[in-house]
Amino acid sequence: MGLLDTILGRSKPVRPDLDQLFAVPSAALTLQAATGFVPTGLGSVCFAGVEGAGFARIQQDVRELLDADTGRGGIPVEFSRDSYGYTWLLARQPPDDLAALVNDLHAVNTLLQDGGFGPQLLCSLIAFRDPEGGRSLALVYLYKRGTFYPFAPVPGGGEKRDNQLELQVRAALGDDLRVEKDLGRWFPVWGAPGL
Repeated sequence: MGLLDTILGRSKPVRPDLDQLFAVPSAALTLQAATGFVPTGLGSVCFAGVEGAGFARIQQDVRELLDADTGRGGIPVEFSRDSYGYTWLLARQPPDDLAALVNDLHAVNTLLQDGGFGPQLLCSLIAFRDPEGGRSLALVYLYKRGTFYPFAPVPGGGEKRDNQLELQVRAALGDDLRVEKDLGRWFPVWGAPGL
């Protein structure tokens, strides 16, 4: 980064660090102790779709990798598109095997990144729920920032967020995860598969 970049306020982009995802299982223990939220076994990856044979091949590779255990009772991966045209991949694992879910999400992100489609990756999320209150929560990993943030929709509240819960989760997980400091980047992920 040069002097001109500093003067103009440009910053060097953060290099994605997919290994940050591996911190989620231990952070989940902290989250459960602090808030009562437990993993649901659902996680998803969001990316901008690209046309072409190369991208179609990567999607097929992802499907084959994650569906390899369907013969032993595993649940097939699901692809869907949201109203903005983004593609979501939904992965499922038993709720008590968060490490397997994180491995699946890491593998998807890595395949896309190594296939040259890293710029199309937007985020990954891991879903949690409050067994007593029925509330849901996601830990969202921003691929291009290398950080996490909590997203907590209000149950039955339309498109409203539980900001107090999100700030509580940020405080609880500050030592476990690299939490996004810029609250303006805590984008809502309404209707995200798995949430």
